[in-house]
Amino acid sequence: MYYTSTRDSSLRIDSAQAIVKGISDEGGLFVPVEIPSLSMDEIVSYADMTYPERAAAIFSKYLTDFTAAELRYCTESAYNDKAFATASITEISHLFDGTYVLELWHGPTCAFKDMALQILPYLLTTSLKKINVDKKVVILVATSGDTGKAALEGFADVEGTSIMVFYPEDGVSAMQKKQMTTQDGDNVCVCAVKGNFDDCQNGVKAIFTDEDIKAQLAERGMMFSSANSINWGRLAPQIIYYISCYSELVKNGEIKAGEPINITVPTGNFGNILAAYYAKRMGLPVNKLICASNANNVLTDFLTTGVYDRNRTFVTTISPSMDILISSNLERLLYIMTGDDAKIREWFGKLSKEGRYEVDEAVKAQLSADFAAGCCDDERTKATIKEIYDKYSYTLDTHTAVAVAVYEDYRKATGDKTRTVIASTASPYKFGTAVLEALEGKAPEDEFEKVDRINALSGYEIPASLAALRTKKIRFTGAIDRADMKEFVLKEV
Repeated sequence: MYYTSTRDSSLRIDSAQAIVKGISDEGGLFVPVEIPSLSMDEIVSYADMTYPERAAAIFSKYLTDFTAAELRYCTESAYNDKAFATASITEISHLFDGTYVLELWHGPTCAFKDMALQILPYLLTTSLKKINVDKKVVILVATSGDTGKAALEGFADVEGTSIMVFYPEDGVSAMQKKQMTTQDGDNVCVCAVKGNFDDCQNGVKAIFTDEDIKAQLAERGMMFSSANSINWGRLAPQIIYYISCYSELVKNGEIKAGEPINITVPTGNFGNILAAYYAKRMGLPVNKLICASNANNVLTDFLTTGVYDRNRTFVTTISPSMDILISSNLERLLYIMTGDDAKIREWFGKLSKEGRYEVDEAVKAQLSADFAAGCCDDERTKATIKEIYDKYSYTLDTHTAVAVAVYEDYRKATGDKTRTVIASTASPYKFGTAVLEALEGKAPEDEFEKVDRINALSGYEIPASLAALRTKKIRFTGAIDRADMKEFVLKEV
């Protein structure tokens, strides 16, 4: 299996090189030259495997330059009861009438990003050895909240690496901020940026493609890589849990082998739903991929009109991990649909210069066939948290609530009764203020009083990692302008 760039189809590298580089030199994203296929027999056979075994089996189709022993080492090191609070790694809750919640937040940072960022350090360090790179790897991360902590947790004190995380100063929840700014590790650095997530993401991308800064790092025996979902090593692990979920539903008698499902995903950067799209293209029987957005509804507009326009007001919401106006992984989807790097360069060049592009009619037809989309504001998000709690005694976080609300709208509008999996991306403990305001109309000021109150209402065990934050000291303070990110990186590496 070889990988190419969305902006240079002539490129051919193997997966280890793609994982180490993170992003292509000309700014494109790495994608497999072809999407491997899965038979229904294979999918059903996964039901009798552990999660690490399923992951190794699926990775073997994409990471063909890895040996079976290397894949086992990576998956067994990442997916175990030391890192995850449940032996099954993920949990499936039957919410209502053929609707299932795939809980992806039982890892060390209580967010779905753990599903990829617990294994990425193993994939990266194995890749470095495979391609005989003897440089220190500097991981740069832009985060809207969850990726930052998950990446810090995964790479803390990993030999041969250092990690820098940039987050929007006022664009993450109090719990997310505390998780990041108290991070342990001698090789970690966390910095707030005066701006929003797109400022952080654009700043990191600019550094990745800056030849001057790359040359300065090379002189010091260093190189850049990424832990954002622009890195294929971050995206590939997300494909696995959709296939794993389907095999579990078959095993439990909830669906029949070959029966189609819908998948609803709350998404901002488009990585999580793109992983579901890859699973569908591999052979997972998926009817519709339902893209759920908050008030930053640029993806809703794009999937319904074919016009991507970031020229709009940025809204700070109670679902901050989705507060994004430039969805990087959309580039991968459009390349898969067109196979045309010239179109990708044209469209994303327009996005950079004009903030807007429109895809052609053929792509619009493909988008309509595979995707549905919707959005909801904070008021509706809170109402959904309250509604689901009152009806089913189930406590949603703000992001999953957006997905539930959008799915309810889709179901009413279409009458589609296909069994549906909703990706649940975070623990409600991480967004205590909004969750308690939804359930009780108010929330205490102290962050850990909120934790205790959610525990009393939900009955969910308080995650050990969050409980430990009560006494942890803040290590990283202050904020910089986006224009100063390059200087900051050079100073801190």
